[in-house]
Amino acid sequence: MSSALTERQLVAGVSISHPNRVLFPAEGVTKLGLAKYYESIADWVLPHLIDRPLTLVHCPKGVPAGGARKGVDCVFMKHSKLWGPSALRRERIREKKKTGEYLIADSLPALISLAQMDILEIHTWNSRCTHIEQPDRIVIDLDPGEHVAWKAVVDAAILVRALLETLDLVSFVKTTGGRGLHVVVPLVPRADWTTCLEFARAFAAALVRRRPAILTERFAKVGREDTILIDYLRNNRSNTSIAAFSTRAKPEAPVSTPIAWPELTRLRTPARFTIATVPPRLTTLKADPWKAYWTTKQTLPRAGIGALENL
Repeated sequence: MSSALTERQLVAGVSISHPNRVLFPAEGVTKLGLAKYYESIADWVLPHLIDRPLTLVHCPKGVPAGGARKGVDCVFMKHSKLWGPSALRRERIREKKKTGEYLIADSLPALISLAQMDILEIHTWNSRCTHIEQPDRIVIDLDPGEHVAWKAVVDAAILVRALLETLDLVSFVKTTGGRGLHVVVPLVPRADWTTCLEFARAFAAALVRRRPAILTERFAKVGREDTILIDYLRNNRSNTSIAAFSTRAKPEAPVSTPIAWPELTRLRTPARFTIATVPPRLTTLKADPWKAYWTTKQTLPRAGIGALENL
């Protein structure tokens, strides 16, 4: 093996092994490039990670040119076991039949440590460890079938926002790094997991009633190529969604990117947001598209699911 691949380099005090290993072939992004990407946007990404349990996608050889196959080229890491740099915090969390140990990235060295571990996707819980049983957000995941046009996904997100507004709930939108969108509803951590999941399920049903030709609650991929799945199960305890500003394990190094609602209507394709384009985008933004997200204080409607029956 060449010395160029084996010589370590420091990023934020973290030693990066094999810094020149190519992780994203379509863009030529190396392991060092991934670490420097996170270093350059740390102030943007860390607020979305701090104190949240993580599920990680580990790709030790990077993404193949044809795309990663989960379980073959890349594997999901739910529990930390004993592996991981010391900058990452470990938190033991009760599960149904056992207690699992999760990794938490609370600092810049911890974030860079994820790159050192060849983590190409960072997924987060809807709650933080300080209120592990009370989610501080609901995520409405719009997952389009392969035949669905981008404009239809945008229109669905706008419908989600409008229905949430009828419930006096403010929402924010981000790309997923794929063809879908996440509409995120910040909450004061008060309602428990069951309440949040039931609300998300009822909300999904209300959406489908509005647009049954294009929206569905059917999770099976076969037969929904022309529809958009409203994936409410992102709100189940221990289920996760891709973190804002995380890369995805795809050759082009796409990034899940928070955007402003007016920007969404002008966005012709989510593919414009990549590891190469997001840092310069952030330096030119006049304001954080999600600035109000951090100060929004709201709870689910007192009427609960009943508030959704007539939507």
